[in-house]
Amino acid sequence: MLDNPPPPADPARQYSPEYYLVAQAQEPAVGNYMTINGQYYSVLPDPNTIYHLYNSIRLFFQNGGGDAYIVSVGGYGAASKKPLTDPTARPVNPNVQLADLQRGLALLKNEQEPTMYICPEATLLAPADNQTLMQGMLLQAEEMQTAVCLFDVIGGANPDPIMYTQDIENFRNSTGNNGLKFGTCYYPFIGTTIMQSSDIDFTNLFGGDTKQLAAFINPPSAPNADVATILGQIQNPPANPLSNSQLQAALLTASQTYSQIIKHVLETANLLPPSGAMAGVYAVNDNQNGVWNAPANTSIVGAVSLPIRLTDTQQENLNIDAVSGKSVNAIRFFNGQGILVWGARTLDGNSQDWRYVSVRRTMTFIEQSVKLAARAYVFEPNNANTWAAVKSMISSFLTTVWKEGGLQGASPADAFQVSVGLGSTMTADDLLDGYMRVTVLVAVVRPAEFLVLTFQQQQAKSG
Repeated sequence: MLDNPPPPADPARQYSPEYYLVAQAQEPAVGNYMTINGQYYSVLPDPNTIYHLYNSIRLFFQNGGGDAYIVSVGGYGAASKKPLTDPTARPVNPNVQLADLQRGLALLKNEQEPTMYICPEATLLAPADNQTLMQGMLLQAEEMQTAVCLFDVIGGANPDPIMYTQDIENFRNSTGNNGLKFGTCYYPFIGTTIMQSSDIDFTNLFGGDTKQLAAFINPPSAPNADVATILGQIQNPPANPLSNSQLQAALLTASQTYSQIIKHVLETANLLPPSGAMAGVYAVNDNQNGVWNAPANTSIVGAVSLPIRLTDTQQENLNIDAVSGKSVNAIRFFNGQGILVWGARTLDGNSQDWRYVSVRRTMTFIEQSVKLAARAYVFEPNNANTWAAVKSMISSFLTTVWKEGGLQGASPADAFQVSVGLGSTMTADDLLDGYMRVTVLVAVVRPAEFLVLTFQQQQAKSG
C-alpha cells in the first residue's frame, strides 16, 4: 500500500479558452481590464481558442431547455498563442469556418422536429460570413416552415456606450429581406456564472507559459516565496506531482494578484451571446404557458450582468426601426427585478401579422400539428365522409388550443373556422387530380406589448 497515493485526476476539460493581460497606455474605454502596480491591463483572449457552443448548451439546459439537436461541424482548432491587442476589437476565430456551419445547417433540412435554429459561433465569423450564414438560416427556416432563428449581434459583448448603435445597424443591414418573420434577435450579450473557478486555471493564462505569469505574481520587485515554490512545481513536476486543481488552489491562496487575474478572466469568459439561454427560456415557456405566450418579461437563469444597460429611449430605437423595420429585442436591467428579457418581436417588425415571436410560433405549431394529423387521411376516399372526419379532427384540436388560451374569442366559433369540401375549398378538377384542400382560419392571441394609461385631473367640486 502506498503511503502517499497520487491525487485524483482532474476531470477532462470540455472547453479551455486562453487569455492574456495586455498592457494599455491609458484606461480602456471598453472591455474587461485591471490594474497591477498602477499599470492598466486589458484581459484579452487568443481568438483561436474562443468558442461559444459548449457554454451556450449549458445555458440552454440551465434555463429549462429539453431535447436539443447538436450538429457537430468539427473539433477545436489550434491556438495561435497570441492575444488580441486592441480592446475594442472583437475576436474572429479562424477555426470557425462559414462552410462548416453551412454544412451543419443543411443537415437540418432532413429534420422536421427542431423548432429553433441557434448558432452562437456565428458571432465569431467575419462580418461578411456572418451575413451569409444568417441569410441562409432565414431562407431555410422559411422553406421548412418549422423553425425560427435566434440571432446574436456582433459587438454585443463589449458595446461602445455611444457607438453601439452602429453594431445594431450593421446587424440590420446583414439579415437581408427574406424570411424575416422566421427570425428574432436579442441584445446585448449577458454576463453569466456558467464557468466557475474550477474551469479556469494557470493553463488558460498566457498560453500556459508560467514565466509570463510569474512576471505578474512573483515579480523581482516584490518576490513571493510561496508563489515561486508553486510555479517551480508546475515547471519541474516532482516525482509525485500535485494535480492542476491542487496547484490552482495553492496559487489562489498564495497570491491575491493571481486571484484577481482569475476573477477578471472568468468575467470575460462568462460573457456569452444570449441565444442559447433564450432557447431555454422559449422551451420552459412553451411547457409552462404554451407556445402562444410571449417569451418576455422573464429572467434568464445564470445571467448576473450586462455589458450595457439600455434605457427606455435606447430600447425603443432597438424595438422599432423606421427605416428597416427590423426589431431587436432588448435584454435589460431593472432595479428591484434584475435582468429581464424585454422584447418579443421577430425581425419583421413592421408586419401587422408577423411582428411577434409568439404569433409566428403559434401558427407554426398549429400548421405542423394539423399537417401531421391529416396524414392519417392520405389515400382515404375524397368524399363527404372523409371531409367531415377531417373537419372534426381539426376542429377538436383547435378547440383544445382555444381552451388553453392559444386563440382569442368568446367561443370556438369566434376563435377559428375550418372549411373543406366541394364548392367551398375544392373544385371538380381538384377531385380528379387527387387533391383535398382544407382552409383553416384562426384568431391568434397577440401580446399586450404596450399598456396605455390615461390620466385626467378632475377639478374639485363645491359640496
